[in-house]
Amino acid sequence: MTDSYTKAVNSGFTKTLAKKLGLPRPAILRRFRAGDPLTVGPVLVVADDASMGDADTLAKELLGWGLDVRRQPTDDTRWGAVLLVLTETKRPTDVSSAVLATGSVLRRLATNGRVVTLSRAAADGDAPALAAARNGVDGFLRSLAKELRAGATGNGIVLTDGVAVNGTSVLATLRFFLSARSAYVDGQLLPVGPADADLPADWDRPLAGKVAVVTGAARGIGAAIAKTLARDGATVVCVDVPAAGEGLARTANAVGGTALQLDVTADDAGRRILEHARTRHGSLDVVVHNAGILRDKLLANMKPAQWDSVVAVNLEAQLRINEQLLGSGVEGLRIVSLASTSGIAGNKGQTNYGFSKAGVIGHTRATAPWAAAHGGTANAVAPGFIETEMTASIPFATREVARRLNSLQQGGRPADVAEAIVFLASPASAGVNGQVLRVCGQNLVGR
Repeated sequence: MTDSYTKAVNSGFTKTLAKKLGLPRPAILRRFRAGDPLTVGPVLVVADDASMGDADTLAKELLGWGLDVRRQPTDDTRWGAVLLVLTETKRPTDVSSAVLATGSVLRRLATNGRVVTLSRAAADGDAPALAAARNGVDGFLRSLAKELRAGATGNGIVLTDGVAVNGTSVLATLRFFLSARSAYVDGQLLPVGPADADLPADWDRPLAGKVAVVTGAARGIGAAIAKTLARDGATVVCVDVPAAGEGLARTANAVGGTALQLDVTADDAGRRILEHARTRHGSLDVVVHNAGILRDKLLANMKPAQWDSVVAVNLEAQLRINEQLLGSGVEGLRIVSLASTSGIAGNKGQTNYGFSKAGVIGHTRATAPWAAAHGGTANAVAPGFIETEMTASIPFATREVARRLNSLQQGGRPADVAEAIVFLASPASAGVNGQVLRVCGQNLVGR
């Protein structure tokens, strides 16, 4: 499904007309292509006085990535990114000079530029002033992201458990937020802790040698996930129901993986997935719970089958598979589940779907310690409006409104969801656990 409006207001006569009429002009988002530079211009690193040491450390890391890093704003630079370091802020008044310095360069932030904050999480026992300053960064970042234009995004990394600013997962998250891989991730604050992991030898193939399973892989978002996992080095097991066999085979062939025809609601689904992965590929490292269904209906009109089937596929199947995999002692497993903004903000006619997706968020947080005990992680991705066959069937007016109700004023693509999942599945992201990453262009409802 294409967004013809966004294309129209970014080319030719219609671009000029839209500008004269003051119409919204969503930017063409820059998405990942191998060989493209990490950012679209120089990176400005800004910090409050107390955080200057951490800012120096991060600047050195960025220089090691081959980026053009500056420490002072200039009037003649088109900035690719601004990194605002507030990790050692102690009081709300400490941040003034750093945030205003950031504001002074925003008009020169390039199209598809990035603003990333680094701060520390408020913790029990913090002094009131310290807690206020740390929580204040959250509200600042979410508000700033809504002010950015031309495809630029703002996201934050929240350091937990005393992790160093150059910790493995901190750097992996920073690289993701700076890159085109995070094109449709906006206004998000992701907690990151310590990780017993190394940075990848090849940033373009962080999953080399890993075996990943994707449920619901025959088409749409599932097929995009499988392709992106394979692009980044993984061997992929594609899972879907027998009725989707043709599409499943097509996806598996496209990624050089194997196909497993399986109903995820089967009592032994987890055991069959594990047996297939180990027998055909020798191990199992990543499971992506993508399979899901819709049975939309107002609650007053909903039949038992419409409620029960959605809960069975979208929620109970994930729980059962996780129990079987972790109960079998699989070590180092990365579990990534598909939630939805409907499970965060709700949606009319989707009480069943909203329940199931909020349940995914709940079980992800509860599964995280269990996964960590086996050296793994459990996280979720919550997509907003994504351009798929399903959303293409929505009536035109409703579809247009849904597309524009986010800071980027457009729908995302299946590849945007896939990029977030691959990031969370990568070994270097081990310090991200029990989290929900929204891929919604900063939808205007919900957190």
